[in-house]
Amino acid sequence: MTDLTLTQAIDNIYGSLAANNDELDGHIAVLKQVLAREGLKEAVFEPAKLAQNNRQGRKIMQAYFRKKGVTVGFSA
Repeated sequence: MTDLTLTQAIDNIYGSLAANNDELDGHIAVLKQVLAREGLKEAVFEPAKLAQNNRQGRKIMQAYFRKKGVTVGFSA
């Protein structure tokens, strides 16, 4: 498998969320590896691209990703 960029890994997450969380855990694991490789501590998502773009949806996403070892932030 080729090394993905952070942007590609995040785009895969968006695609998974749009496809009813299809293969989400695998994409989170890849995102975690990309973050570690690039020395970053947080993945930043655009709320407008999320399936549930409300406070509750963002908090659920943060909690789920945190359980998988990934810190999630949202752009303004």
